[in-house]
Amino acid sequence: AQVGLQVSCVCFSVSQYLPSTAVNTTLQLKELRERMRPLNISAYIIPGTDAHLSEYIAPRDARLAFMTGFTGSSGTAVVTQTKAALWTDSRYWVQAERQMDCNWELQTDSKADRLLEVPPGGQIGFDPFLFSLETHGDYSLILESSNRTLRSIPVNLVDQVWKDRPSIAADTPHDWSGRHSQLVCESLLTDRPVRFCFPPSGLFNLRGNDIPYNPFFYSYTLLTLDEIWLFVHMDRLTEELKVYLNASCTGPLCVRLRGYDSVLEHVKQYVSRPGVKVWIGTEYTNYALYELITPQDKLMTSTYSPVLTTKAVKDETEQRILRDAHVRDAVAVIQLLMWLEKSVPSGAETELSAADYVNKRRSEQKDSRGPSFETISASGPNAALAHYSPTNETNRRLTVDEMYLVDSGGQYLDGTTDITRTVHWGKPTAMQKEAYTRVLMGNIEISRTIFPSGKRGVNMEMLGRRALWEVGLDYGHGTGHGVGNYFGVHECMSCFSSRRGPEGAAQCFKPGYYKENDFGIRIEDVVVTYGNNYLTFDTVSLVPYDRKLIDTSLLSSEQIQWLNQYYGKIRRLLGPELDSQGLREEREWMLKHTEPFAQSGSSAAASSSSLTFLLLILSLFHNVV
Repeated sequence: AQVGLQVSCVCFSVSQYLPSTAVNTTLQLKELRERMRPLNISAYIIPGTDAHLSEYIAPRDARLAFMTGFTGSSGTAVVTQTKAALWTDSRYWVQAERQMDCNWELQTDSKADRLLEVPPGGQIGFDPFLFSLETHGDYSLILESSNRTLRSIPVNLVDQVWKDRPSIAADTPHDWSGRHSQLVCESLLTDRPVRFCFPPSGLFNLRGNDIPYNPFFYSYTLLTLDEIWLFVHMDRLTEELKVYLNASCTGPLCVRLRGYDSVLEHVKQYVSRPGVKVWIGTEYTNYALYELITPQDKLMTSTYSPVLTTKAVKDETEQRILRDAHVRDAVAVIQLLMWLEKSVPSGAETELSAADYVNKRRSEQKDSRGPSFETISASGPNAALAHYSPTNETNRRLTVDEMYLVDSGGQYLDGTTDITRTVHWGKPTAMQKEAYTRVLMGNIEISRTIFPSGKRGVNMEMLGRRALWEVGLDYGHGTGHGVGNYFGVHECMSCFSSRRGPEGAAQCFKPGYYKENDFGIRIEDVVVTYGNNYLTFDTVSLVPYDRKLIDTSLLSSEQIQWLNQYYGKIRRLLGPELDSQGLREEREWMLKHTEPFAQSGSSAAASSSSLTFLLLILSLFHNVV
């Protein structure tokens, strides 16, 4: 078992904002090194992911946390016989220093430096199930000319020393009432002379509970022109589910069931057949499957599998029910904002109590299935950490003197939501108000743009940042991502940085600004792309922005018009829902906060006062990267 050390035993600096205990990892490191010796490997790599390269992982896949004590969502560890090191991005450096004991070194440089400490001719072991093709390529490039090699070890060494590793949940996968799986299979099989390796959740419209915040279950699929193979933990399948999958027949749309752990053996046998060509999506296929597909002329690749590209485009039914889910979700967020507006002046509420409140209000809505990610509830300087979530050690009391950012979302049977609002209950500074308005301007400019079908996401990034760039500001994260339908809240098919958002895609915009140790601003809405040759966006999030933080003199008449139309839409769609739930006070709050703005006729390029402009420029040096 893991043993907590007192702070006095920890040989690194501490921070008042993050956890104050570290984990004793001496025993697990000793046992891991003992496992490494007979394999003749000089180092072992431990990524922070699972066999499906998931963004969120189940407790049983938290190998990085078990070995290091570090619980951040991003990181990689390397263990040699004499040293152990962790790499994570800058947002987690302080947390890592607080959680790791003196067995570990936090690295801020390239992994190449540590890997090249391995003796020439040495082998570096890794679990191929936890490596993407890109990850393997990156490491291979580092080692290419150094006389050191990667060695694929399909049995995970951490699992062998993790005595009390959590088991798989006993929950049974269940079908979902979206588009029928037969329609998906038929559309994929048409005119495609290749076989596919796919994630099954989107293909079969099945959902599960194996991954936190995501309705996924552990499984693989091999789809051919005349067969469908589903590799799953067989003891979890009910007779009803087998009937749903047509598991008792042998036709091209009948699903053949095999054990989850038999996927490698089956794929290897299948690939050995003459004339077989296999198509994989490189973004989410692990290296264990990839290395079986030989020779290379049997392999066909694309960044995403056809299943991911197909499910990214929502049909009419999916778009309709997604909008319905956002109406109910807006009720919960408005309940939170109204409650905080009344409660914060008394000094009784905290970041944690606010997160608990919005989660509880969502759970009361029809078809709720829990949060879609861990709620980001951040006040004052904590909000300057873009991915902060409160803990007992970091929890701050909410006050009228600080800005507050809440980024939250819900899973519903009819959709997945993700929304961020930033508010101030007192008197914001001129700098805070202008920064907020410019973030809002970026959100509006993307939302109202009309663009040719197939235009790349990088153009949207520019629209989201332009108003901030005009005064020398920026933010260090992407402007958007795809959103699933009762699926993953981050569906990367529509990532703005490099992907296209086709007609029917659900995605979000989330421009922001973060001033270190002071405040953070983010505004995030989910939209659906619509149109034909030219496309635009329909905003389906339905919560008003903080009027106190909007400087309308900076907005163009077109931006004010868009804002008023959006507020009219909120009134039209949300009013009846609030009435039907008997929430009269919330309805009055909504009407008050969606009063139309007067048309000022100002230009979007209006300059700020010289004092505010100077403050904004100076704050650039504190911007979170």
